[in-house]
Amino acid sequence: MTTSRPHLLALLGGGFSTDADGLLDDWVLGHARSPRPRVCFLPTASGDAPAYVERFLAAFSDRPDCEPSVLPLFDRKLDDDALRAFVLAQDVIYVGGGNTANLLAVWRVHGVDRLLREAYDHGTLMCGISAGANCWAEGSHTDSFGPLTHLADGLGLLPGSVCPHYDSEPGRRRSYRSAVAKGALPAGWALDDGTGALFTDGRLTETVSRSPGASVYRVVRDGTGEADERALPCRDLS
Repeated sequence: MTTSRPHLLALLGGGFSTDADGLLDDWVLGHARSPRPRVCFLPTASGDAPAYVERFLAAFSDRPDCEPSVLPLFDRKLDDDALRAFVLAQDVIYVGGGNTANLLAVWRVHGVDRLLREAYDHGTLMCGISAGANCWAEGSHTDSFGPLTHLADGLGLLPGSVCPHYDSEPGRRRSYRSAVAKGALPAGWALDDGTGALFTDGRLTETVSRSPGASVYRVVRDGTGEADERALPCRDLS
């Protein structure tokens, strides 16, 4: 008898992109289905920026507890069958930051959106920072078009919406709360930098922080048409 694997998804407010301590990356790898997981970095949102790829490899290549790889799409080498086999072989898909709208468009052109959903259904842990957190939800708060705005066009693996950089970028909190209050985005999750949120089968199961005072928030539209924000307790990783 086969046992279905849980659907695992982690939103990150940090990791190798911004932090030197590796605490959030350790936390992510600790939830993978394998003790030495295969971790694939998707740098699509940055246009496969070489410096970003190098930063990932510098952070993960010397780790004895994982097998890192990178999937570039702007200089794609794999045909459709090989691409599917490669994606489904991964234990962790780690998506970098950049432009959320461009990320989703490129994935859809190459069929990667469908492959990620298939991998997710088979137990691959999906995670990412900034655009790499936004992409998994139904909608997100983004600066993909210049000014901060809402993008109701995510992959939908996570119900609701996501807002990254809640405490660090001017206007984020006010703009996201306004989008939720007006119904432009569904209720969702906002992350201060330095935090992480794990979802199991679409339900929040853990929140963590590597930064004192940093929080994950649940933001919903209340009965008066305003946004209600609730800070969630986070386990300290430091």
